[in-house]
Amino acid sequence: MPSEPEDLALPHIRGLSAYTPGRQPEGEGWVKLNTNECPYPPSPRVAEAILAEVGRDGAALRLYPNPPAAPLRDALARLHGLAPGNVCIGNGSDDLLNLLVRAYCAPQESAGFTVPSYSLYPVLVGIQDGRCEAIEFDRSMRLPLARIAASQSRVLFLTSPNAPTGVGFATAEIEGVLDAYGGLLVVDEAYAPFAGEDAVSLVPRHPNLVITRTFSKAFALAGLRVGYALGHPATIAVLDRIRDSYNVNRLSQAAALAAVGDTEYYRGVIARVRATRDDFARLLTGRRNWHTYPSSANFLFTEPRDHAGKAGPETAASAAAFLESRRILVRRFPSHALTAGFLRISVGTNEEMLALDRALDAWSAG
Repeated sequence: MPSEPEDLALPHIRGLSAYTPGRQPEGEGWVKLNTNECPYPPSPRVAEAILAEVGRDGAALRLYPNPPAAPLRDALARLHGLAPGNVCIGNGSDDLLNLLVRAYCAPQESAGFTVPSYSLYPVLVGIQDGRCEAIEFDRSMRLPLARIAASQSRVLFLTSPNAPTGVGFATAEIEGVLDAYGGLLVVDEAYAPFAGEDAVSLVPRHPNLVITRTFSKAFALAGLRVGYALGHPATIAVLDRIRDSYNVNRLSQAAALAAVGDTEYYRGVIARVRATRDDFARLLTGRRNWHTYPSSANFLFTEPRDHAGKAGPETAASAAAFLESRRILVRRFPSHALTAGFLRISVGTNEEMLALDRALDAWSAG
């Protein structure tokens, strides 16, 4: 008798819990502040580039894309003052994180990551049947440098700015980690364009550094799935050795290349997002007196208090449920003690943040 398909899967896969993405609601009328997407459209050059790539009859789509995405690598190298050999392109930065786990993690080789941070990391390690080494932050969100230095992991993931808190880490702090840690440090800079500084300048002098970036946030291309890694040529060669040859499609390559070429447009988008973020942060910490982490990202992480001044997981759940009843989505992370009492709020347009503020007033009134 044939075996059940579930029974044929490897034991560690049968016990795996999949990553849970933020909700993507159906229908109109939602204020969607739960997945850190850009509230503004991409550069007009993006649509023009996609249409040009498709052509009048779509004939170009019968051809495979450029395997290494060489024009995009060249453009990103110029953008960051590096060489094309320092750049690898992925199907979103998640693709590159997956490749890094596949290359550097195994049942006998652990992968480390700070907690709380991007909840995809342990899932990727679980897929690889690897061992996880979680390095906990405390409520201060200061880098636990001594524990990172003592880590025996072969690769360690550090999100900067941190997700879900939005706290950024100075370049000097990152360099301190690189000097103290013996493995490959992956700095996940998905939100770095919204921060005051980043770690790109460290790439030429630290071979044990890899930076991952995405086009999903500041470039407003979440629907096209493009990301990239910056690192030493030897590390990039490892990623190229194991990635799918055609991991980024023709239209995504064309769109990302057009986006990289319109720096003036995106400077304006980033400035608008940062201004809205800072204004709303002042509202949360000032008028509402909610504990809100200083954010270097395109979202805010805040601890709501109800009309009686009570905070905690039940209060956060109540606020999120009330907002959803008003067709406003935010994100909760109830599985960790440090995050369970907080809401993560993506920065939307000024109009969307005003709608959120009014809904929070109604919730606070009880």
